[in-house]
Amino acid sequence: MSLASRSVERSSAPDHDPVTASPAASRPTAARRRGVWSKLWRDRVLILFCLPGLAVIIGFHYLPLLGNVIAFKDYQPFLGIAGSDWSGLDNFAVIFGGDSQFLNALKNTLILTALQSVFVFPAPILLALLLNSLLSESIKRIVQSVLYLPHFLSWVMVVALFQSVLGGSGLLNNFLRAHDLDTLSIIGNPDTFRILLTSQVIWKDTGWATILFLAALSQIDAQLYEAASVDGAGRTRQLWHVTLPGLKPIIILLFILRLGDSLTVGFEQIILQQQAVGRDVSEVLDTYVYNNGIIAGDWGASAAVGLVKGIVGVVLVLTANKIAHIFGEEGVYQR
Repeated sequence: MSLASRSVERSSAPDHDPVTASPAASRPTAARRRGVWSKLWRDRVLILFCLPGLAVIIGFHYLPLLGNVIAFKDYQPFLGIAGSDWSGLDNFAVIFGGDSQFLNALKNTLILTALQSVFVFPAPILLALLLNSLLSESIKRIVQSVLYLPHFLSWVMVVALFQSVLGGSGLLNNFLRAHDLDTLSIIGNPDTFRILLTSQVIWKDTGWATILFLAALSQIDAQLYEAASVDGAGRTRQLWHVTLPGLKPIIILLFILRLGDSLTVGFEQIILQQQAVGRDVSEVLDTYVYNNGIIAGDWGASAAVGLVKGIVGVVLVLTANKIAHIFGEEGVYQR
C-alpha cells in the first residue's frame, strides 16, 4: 500500500469511537457536581452556623410577603386570609381616591425623607472625615467609643432623654428661667417637630454610621496623599482629589440602599411623640398603617399602603443603580 493511500485512510478514519466518547464528555459535569457537594461538605460547620440566621430571614422577611395578598381582599381577621372576599383594587382606590389622612401622611413622609437625605445622610461622612484627621489614635478610639454609645439606646430612652433636656421642665428651660430669660417650646411644638425628629436621628445614629466610612478611609493608599503633598496639594485639595474619590463608591452604595428605604422615616420614634403634637404634623405612612390597620381595623387599605411602599422602594433602587451604571459606577451590583 502506498504512502498516499495510508494517509487517506488515516484522515478518513474517525478520531474516536462515538460509543466511548459519551462517558468522557460527561466527566466534566459529574466532576463539577462532585466539586459542589465536596465544597458544601467542607463548609458544613459554617453552613450550620448560618442556618439560624437564614431561618430568621425566611420566617420574618420572606414568608410575611405572602400576606400582601390582603391588599387585594376585604380582609376579616375572624375569616382569615383564605376566607376573606376578594376586593380587587378597591383598597388602592380608597387610599389614592382622596383619603385626606393618607395624603397628609404621604406629605409628612416626603418632608422627613427630604430632611434626612439632606442632613442625616451626610452627617456620618463629615464626622468620619473629622475623626480621620485626628493624629492621636488613642483620642480617636475614645471619641469613637463615645459616639457609638447612643446607637445602643432604645428610642424610648432617647425620647425620654430629649424631653428631660428640652421639655417644658427640662434642663434647658430651667436654666433659662434661672437667668430670667424666655423659655423655649421645643418638645410638643408642631412647628419644631420635624426638626426635633431629624436632630434625634442625627444624635442617635451618626456615630454608628461612621464605621463604614472610616473603614473606607483606611483603604485609601497613603502614597496618594504623599504624591499629592509633593505636588503641592494642601489639605483641602487632598480632600477633594484623594479622600472624596476614595469614598465615592461606598457613598453611592449607601445612598442607593437608603433610597430603597426612603419612605420609612422612623415608626417607633414618631409613635412615641405623636400624642404630644397631634397627627396632622406627625402622621407618616408607617403610623398611618398602624393607626388605620391595627387600631381602626382597616386591614386592606393598610396592606395596600405597605405594598405601595415596597414597590416604590424597589423601583427607586433599580433606577438609581441604573443611573450609577450609566455614569460608570458599580452601584449595588455589577452590570
